[in-house]
Amino acid sequence: MESDDVLTTLKILIIGDSGVGKSSLLLRFTDDKFDPEQSATIGVDFKVKSLTVEGNTVKLAIWDTAGQERFRTLTPSYYRGAQGVIFVYDCTRRDSFTHLSNWLNEVDTYSTKSGIIKMLVGNKIDKEDRAVTRDEGLKFARKQSMLFIEASAKTKDGVEYAFEELVEKIIQTPGLWEQQSGGRKLRLDTTEQSGYCSC
Repeated sequence: MESDDVLTTLKILIIGDSGVGKSSLLLRFTDDKFDPEQSATIGVDFKVKSLTVEGNTVKLAIWDTAGQERFRTLTPSYYRGAQGVIFVYDCTRRDSFTHLSNWLNEVDTYSTKSGIIKMLVGNKIDKEDRAVTRDEGLKFARKQSMLFIEASAKTKDGVEYAFEELVEKIIQTPGLWEQQSGGRKLRLDTTEQSGYCSC
């Protein structure tokens, strides 16, 4: 397989409360930009980016969903076929952290793929007024069998790594995507994975 051959297209969702920085994380990852005046997402935003992980190039279709309550009725269809979900909370807003259980329930309710890979991202670590500790985030992620990383869309810290970790885990779970890939052979690193990022 040529390295520029796309293995498969993966559907990734970014969810979480309004104002936690979902759109900023997506913009930083896809365009390497940060807009401090980023407006709230209306309904859903959508971006495509190719990523090479362990010699496998995949195309990511990333859906950025609105966090506001009035858009909740739009979301069930977005979950259909998704292989990965990034849950985002704001490290400076405890309410965005406590609401994660609601978002988890939504994914469990609407997800159409068993074994969907979940990544928890604590955003805005560049800010001083932290309300949620790193240990709290890690503990929650472990309890829910999620990958975990803290990040800052503003400074770029952890952003690319979050997407790479998620994609790597999806690739290592062939049942999530193999029916679309035409049975191509994978290059996989078979070293033991802990399932948690401790960076």
